[in-house]
Amino acid sequence: MPHATRSPGLSKGLPTGAVIIPAHNEGKVIGRTLDSLKDVISAGSVDVIVACNGCTDDTESIASRYRGVKVLHVKEASKTAALNAADDATELWPRLYLDADVELNSEALHAVFKALEAGPLLAARPAFRYDTSGASVLVRAYYRARNRIPGNAQGLWGAGVYAMNADGHERLGEFPALTGDDYYVDRLFQPAEKAVLATDPVVVRTPRSSRALLAILRRTYRGNQQQGPSRGPLSTSSGTATSTARTLQELAVSVRGPVSAFDALVYAAFAVIGRCGAFFTGRASSSWERDESSRQ
Repeated sequence: MPHATRSPGLSKGLPTGAVIIPAHNEGKVIGRTLDSLKDVISAGSVDVIVACNGCTDDTESIASRYRGVKVLHVKEASKTAALNAADDATELWPRLYLDADVELNSEALHAVFKALEAGPLLAARPAFRYDTSGASVLVRAYYRARNRIPGNAQGLWGAGVYAMNADGHERLGEFPALTGDDYYVDRLFQPAEKAVLATDPVVVRTPRSSRALLAILRRTYRGNQQQGPSRGPLSTSSGTATSTARTLQELAVSVRGPVSAFDALVYAAFAVIGRCGAFFTGRASSSWERDESSRQ
């Protein structure tokens, strides 16, 4: 198994922990993601684990080229199986779970780990920014509106990255076989137990086409339907309705002129169509349904 080459200067300032990257046919982007972690990998104080699951492309071979990265082979094409297998492959805490197409630098990782080591937080994530390069006019409008809604930036979900310390993970146990692991984890914690930190933002590349965006929204809303009421301290039968009402209110308040009004209308239209699509397609889709346009 490849081993890390330690960099004394960096490892002294970097807390220990693990970065877990579930990857299914991510050969186009896994190198970019691991390149963003090259300082962390070279320091050797953090376990960087790529859990390749059901891959039929070169994801596993590309990840194996990075000296110091643990590469797991999970036969089943399942994000849940990949996350649980990677949890079993490390004993270090805190643990940061990173989508294979999201870039994270060492400073942001450092801030998240330090916050979770110091307490009282149980879960946290870094800030993020959307990269809408190459996206259509409607997709860019959707994400401009989304950026103006405060509630969308305050949860652990939606950024492709979140982390927990040992106490937080104990509340989770194992990852359940549900779509939307970040949404599920977010609902386990009260506001005082989780935080979005003011770090260098991770880069989240958005879908480029309306069709690709709708595919992601259908998957998101379908995952929310699967999960139902939270089993954590925020459990409430009216939680989803309350969240939707709050989002609509924040969306209305975000309108400041013709451009923001157009953006709000586009956002609402995508939300309605996405929810309807999730309702009619049910639960038949794969847990790895995703946007391919941003991976080109």
